[in-house]
Amino acid sequence: MAQYQYNRPAAYLHDPAQGPLVVPMHTLSLPSHWEEPLLRLYHGGMSEGQAQRWRRVPSAAINQLMRATAPDIVTVDSTARFGSENPWLYCQDAYPTAVTNLYVATWLKSLQRDPDDPEDAALLMDCFRDLDTAALGWRPGTVDLLEQKLSPGGTAVPAPHVYRLLPDILAKRIARQAPYEHHGQQLSFRQVAGRPGARGQGTGGAELMSNVIEYVPRRRGGDDGKPAYYAAVLRITVRTVPFSPVLRVHVAAGVRRFVTGKVYMPYGKGVSAYLLPDDSLVHDGPRPQRYAVATLEWKNGTRDWRQGGAEGMLARISALDALPSPDRLVKEADHWIHGRDGIRVAIGHQAAMGRHTIGTGLMPSERRRLIEWAEQGIAPEFVPVPRLERSAYARPPKKQLKKLPSVPRNKEEKDPAELAVILEERELNAAHNAQFLRARLAEALEGEDFTAVVLHQNDATRDQLISAAESGLGLAGYRRAQGPDTWVWEAEELTVRLHARPLGALGAPLGGDDVPRQGQEHDKVIEERRTGVARAMAALREDAPGVRLAFVELDGQDAFRHAKRRTDPKHAIRLGCADAGLVTQFIRPPDPDADPDEALADAGLRAAAAWSDGLRQTGVRLVPQHTLGGTLIPSELNQVAFHLVERRLDGPTGKQQFTPIAVLIRPGAKCVLGKSADMNEWVAYPELLKSLTGRVEGRKNSAEQSALTAAFVKKTLAQLRSAPTLVLVHAQDIRKRRPWLRNDGLERDRLGLDGGPVQRIGLYGKQLRIVRIADGSRDETAQCWAEGEERHPELEGKQSGGIAMGLWRPQVQGDSDRVFYSTIGKSGTQPNLTNDDAKLTPHTNPSGKNAYRPTANAWNPDLLELTVACIQPGDDAEAWAAFVHQQRFSEDYRAGREGLALPLILHLARLADDYALPHEIEEALDPIASPRLPAVTGDASLGQLVFDFDLTDMEVDG
Repeated sequence: MAQYQYNRPAAYLHDPAQGPLVVPMHTLSLPSHWEEPLLRLYHGGMSEGQAQRWRRVPSAAINQLMRATAPDIVTVDSTARFGSENPWLYCQDAYPTAVTNLYVATWLKSLQRDPDDPEDAALLMDCFRDLDTAALGWRPGTVDLLEQKLSPGGTAVPAPHVYRLLPDILAKRIARQAPYEHHGQQLSFRQVAGRPGARGQGTGGAELMSNVIEYVPRRRGGDDGKPAYYAAVLRITVRTVPFSPVLRVHVAAGVRRFVTGKVYMPYGKGVSAYLLPDDSLVHDGPRPQRYAVATLEWKNGTRDWRQGGAEGMLARISALDALPSPDRLVKEADHWIHGRDGIRVAIGHQAAMGRHTIGTGLMPSERRRLIEWAEQGIAPEFVPVPRLERSAYARPPKKQLKKLPSVPRNKEEKDPAELAVILEERELNAAHNAQFLRARLAEALEGEDFTAVVLHQNDATRDQLISAAESGLGLAGYRRAQGPDTWVWEAEELTVRLHARPLGALGAPLGGDDVPRQGQEHDKVIEERRTGVARAMAALREDAPGVRLAFVELDGQDAFRHAKRRTDPKHAIRLGCADAGLVTQFIRPPDPDADPDEALADAGLRAAAAWSDGLRQTGVRLVPQHTLGGTLIPSELNQVAFHLVERRLDGPTGKQQFTPIAVLIRPGAKCVLGKSADMNEWVAYPELLKSLTGRVEGRKNSAEQSALTAAFVKKTLAQLRSAPTLVLVHAQDIRKRRPWLRNDGLERDRLGLDGGPVQRIGLYGKQLRIVRIADGSRDETAQCWAEGEERHPELEGKQSGGIAMGLWRPQVQGDSDRVFYSTIGKSGTQPNLTNDDAKLTPHTNPSGKNAYRPTANAWNPDLLELTVACIQPGDDAEAWAAFVHQQRFSEDYRAGREGLALPLILHLARLADDYALPHEIEEALDPIASPRLPAVTGDASLGQLVFDFDLTDMEVDG
C-alpha cells in the first residue's frame, strides 16, 4: 500500500451556506465623453495609418505609476472602455480627489508626442478643457465578488472583476490575522500592489509578502558570511476547472529573494523594487498600507526609474524626491532594506542574476503550515476542496528495463557471499538493459552506424562522455578502436563511432573581446560563427561520414550573463551544426572551483544525462508500456502532440518565429516522427528539429496565427483518421491560438477548430480522443501536499506534508468525471532534501534534528490537470487519464523513475523550442554539398573557425 492515500490541493470553494459575498467599494470609471479628446491628443502628430493601428488610448503606464506610488488603489483593466459599466479603478476607501486628478493630468501629459511642439501643447490644453477633470470623482457602491455565468460546457465563467477583486479582499483578510508563528519566530504579512491590467482567466490575483528575513551563513572557517535577504510570499488567485460550475480560490506559498550588493540590470526588461515608505510618495496622498512596486531599468547606458527622469511621470507627481537615487541603489541594493531616509526598499532577485545564497521554494511540510495559517483568514466563506483520492488505475507502466540492485554503502561490512549475489544481479540486469537500448537505437537508425562527434574543451569531459557511451549501451566488451581521437565499438546490434575534437575557437565568445551591439552587429557575428561551425562540421563529415550528433562542451549561461549576454555562442553553434545536418547536445565543463572528487562525480552524472539526451534527439524511442489492456485502450494507438514553437524579438537571435508542429509516436514506426505546418509528410524527429533552425518568418497577427494553427491541426487529424489516435495538447501553450481549449470553451466530446460552432468529435473520426493537460504555471492548478493523517488540534504545528506519486480523482460534488490529476515522485536530483526541511523559521524534525535549511532548493511535484475532453462512446475517461499519466514515466530518462514534467510526447514537442533560432543568412550550407569550402574572410580571430580535421595529428586546445 502506498504511504499516502490522499493528496490535498490548496484550493478553496465558497460555502453556499455563508450566502452572497458582496462588499462595499469605491469605483472610478472613464466617462464616455473622454474618449474623443484623449484620442485626438494621442493621435496628434501621427499619420493616418499609425492612428488606425493605435486605436486605443494606452493606460498601462499610468497603471504602473499607481502601482509604484498608490498601491492601495486596485486597477482592474488596463484597457477599460470609455463609458463602460466596468470601472477602471477600485478602492475600498475613496482616494483623495486632488491626488486622483494629479494622476489623470500626469497621464494626459504622457500622451503628448512632443511637449515642445506648440501644436501638441495646444492639443493638451484643449484636452484638459474638454475633459473637465475636476468633475472626476469616486463613486461608492457594492461589488458582487462571486458574480459569474456558465459556459456552454458547464464551466464557471467569473465576471472579469472577480479575478482581481476577490483575491484582493481575501488577501486583506489574511494580512489582518495575527502573525504566522512557528518555533518562536513570527512573520507578519502585508499586501503587495497588484499587477496592472490583469483580468480574465489565467491572470489577476493578489499577493502578500512577509517582513524581510535575514540569514547569515557560516563560512568553513567559522566566520560569518555576507547576509542574505528573503521573504515569504503568498499568492491568492481565482481559477476554474473544466466542466465545474463553481470557481476555486488557490493559495500558493513561496519565497522571494532580494539582491545584496550590486544589482544586475537586464537591458530593457527592468528589475522590481519593493517599497514601503513611511509616508505617501505623493503629496496629500494617504500613507500606503501595502508594498508598492516600482521598476528600475537600464536603457541606453543609463539607470533610472521607469516613468522617471526629468520629464517622466514620477517627476511630474513629485515622487522622485522620496526615492533613492537609482545609480546608488543598484550599487548597494541592501542599503535601504531595513529602512533609511523614510523608506524601505528591497530589490527582487532574478534567476538571470546568477546564484543566490537562499534556495528556491518551500518543502511540503512548511508549505502546508503556512497555507493552513492563511486559510484561516478566508474562512468561513471559503472551505478547502475535498482531498484528492487515488485512482483505481494506480499501477505504474510496465517495466522494460530491469532495476539495478543498490550496492550497500558499507559493503566492506557486508557478507561476501551476499555482496557477490548483489553485484552479479546488478551486472546481469545492466547487460540486459544495455542490449535492450542498443536494439532500440539500431531500430531508429534503420541499420546505419551511430556516429557522433565530441567537441570538448578538456580531456576530462571527453573521457566522461566516452565512459557514458560504454556504460549506457554496454559497449565495454565491443571496443575495436581507442583514441587518440576516434573510438569505435562493434556490437551485434549496431556499430557506434565517437570522434573527439577540441572545440577551440568555435566556442569562443561572439565578438571576441567586444560585446556586439544589438541588431545588425549581433546578426553579423552570429552569421560568422554559424558559417564557421557549418564548414568545420562539413569538413568532419568527409572523414567521418554519417555523423549525425555533436556533443559540445560549452560554458553555461552564467559565463555569458549581464553585459556579455550577446556573446554566448551556443545558438550560433546549434545553427551551424543544423546547417551541416547535425543535431546538438551541450554539456558544461567541470566547475574549476569545486572539490576535484565532487567535480569528477558531477561531470560523470552530467555526461550520462547528456548522452541519454543526445540519443533521444536521434529519434530513438522507449515509449512507456501501459498496463490497461486492449479493452480499455485500443492497440496500435497513435499518440500525437501539437505544439506552438515561438520566439519573440527578445529571443537569442533577436528575430521572431511562429511555427506550429506536431510530434507523433506511431506503432511500428522505428523512431519518433514530426512535422511542421509547411510539411506534407511526417519526417524523423531529428529532421524536424533541424528544420526549425534559421527560419525568419514575416510577422503574423493573432488571427493569422490562429488560422494557420487551425488549418494545420485539421490537416494532420485528417491524415490520422483511419487509425486509433490520442491527441495531447498543453493548455498553456496551444489554447492562446485555439480558444476552444480554454476552460470556458471546452465542451464534452465536441471539437472546435476553425472558429465556428463546435462539432461532435465523431465528425473528425470514430477513433479520435483528445486530452488537454494544464500545469501549475500562473497557479492554474493548485499547489498540493500528500496527507498522511487527519487534522487534529493536538497536532497543531506538527502535521507534515509529503510527496506522493499517482493519479488522483477529485471529489467535489457536482463536478464532472472528466478531470483528473497526476503527480510524480520525489526528485532524484536532490536526495538529501526531506519533506520537513524549513526555510522561513527554525524547525526540528520528528527525529529531533535541526531542519532549518534556508540555502536548500526546495522541490514539490506539479499538480498536472488531465482533462479528458473528447472520447468515444463506451470509453472509460479514467482509463484514458491513467494512460496519459503512465506516459510520464519513460525509463530511458534519468528522472524516468520519478517522472517527467509532461507526458513523453509533449515533452519531446516542447524540446523542439531549443531549435527555434530564427536567423537569416544569404547562403546557408548545403550539408550534402562538398565540405571543402574557402576560408572565411574578415576578422583574423575567426580564421580558426574554418579548418580541415586531420585525424592523425590533432592537438588538444588547452
